[in-house]
Amino acid sequence: MSTIQFHGGGLTALPPLSLYIHIPWCVKKCPYCDFNSHAQKNGLPETEYVDALLRDLESCLPSVWGRPVTTIFIGGGTPSLFSAQAIDTLLAGIRARVRLLPDAEITLEANPGTFEADKFAGYRAAGINRLSIGIQSLNDAKLKALGRIHGRDEALRAVEIAHRHFDNFNLDLMYALPEQTLDEALADLDAAIALAPTHLSAYHLTLEPNTLFYRYPPPLPDDDLAADMQEAIEQRLATAGFEHYETSAFARPGRRARHNLNYWTFGDYLGIGAGAHAKISFPDRITRQARYKQPAEYLSRMAAGNAAQTDDVVPREQLPFEFMLNALRLTEGFPLVLFTERTGLPLTRVLPEIERACADGLLERTLDHVRPTARGRRFLNTLLERFLT
Repeated sequence: MSTIQFHGGGLTALPPLSLYIHIPWCVKKCPYCDFNSHAQKNGLPETEYVDALLRDLESCLPSVWGRPVTTIFIGGGTPSLFSAQAIDTLLAGIRARVRLLPDAEITLEANPGTFEADKFAGYRAAGINRLSIGIQSLNDAKLKALGRIHGRDEALRAVEIAHRHFDNFNLDLMYALPEQTLDEALADLDAAIALAPTHLSAYHLTLEPNTLFYRYPPPLPDDDLAADMQEAIEQRLATAGFEHYETSAFARPGRRARHNLNYWTFGDYLGIGAGAHAKISFPDRITRQARYKQPAEYLSRMAAGNAAQTDDVVPREQLPFEFMLNALRLTEGFPLVLFTERTGLPLTRVLPEIERACADGLLERTLDHVRPTARGRRFLNTLLERFLT
């Protein structure tokens, strides 16, 4: 791997380090999903995959010697297809290889169709202390339109089990669903709030390339109705006591997702598992890696000793955009000093564009802080384009 130097600067301290673990299997592929997920066909190679994940982590260690891991996120796919024993073996192996902080946030993604009370008690005993539950909707007709394998009753049962074992959990909810009305979107939201999650992620359904919905688009609300839904959802959640701290994320006080906050503040993260991505900082460079996406190829490559498909230094001229791509998702913005701390570049690299965006009503700035305005959040892609070189 080549190395480029930060001329006239560099990182004086390395950012916090997280660990992302990808488990790529699902019961079936949802028609809107563009994540690296694969329908489960002939059983799950749990033991083989956990062994590969731990070898993958070992291969990363030379790049992060001595750095503590602050958060872990096990995503997918549907990680809750794996047994509690597999998750316990995985977390025990991680603890044996890295310095995991005692208060580390450890999140597992779960889908309602995979909830079993004993299994989730086992996850909690293994060290999982936060769940992220993909309910998407609590309307049976909408769930069917989304191709989900669960219905409303299963979602309610899943949350009941979650409450039994976890005091910190997120619900994923989608809006602008096929033929959804504003009243239906708010009814979904009210039902989700009534389930008392500590965190709620509200996502606009979008038609992503390489998905079934992209090839065969369902009838979706128009842009004006979708914008009305977004505004009403934000107002309803604020009234319910949730802090809107990121584009699609809302949290009870003190319950913001620490793992995701590390992404949005341009922190570092190891990524292990099929298709996982990583960002690692060094005093003189920032690198990105990606693992092979297909599970069988990932396992084969890992058995041969290296599952990284790409391992590249981020060009210096791309760092302003990459930083803003994350930090400007935060409703409260970021302290200006963070730009230099996380990129190694002088603030003068972005100050002229920040000033122009302020003049255009997209950003607002104090002496030491910058944040997107309501207009900037609504036209975030347009705002971000200003930082492209």
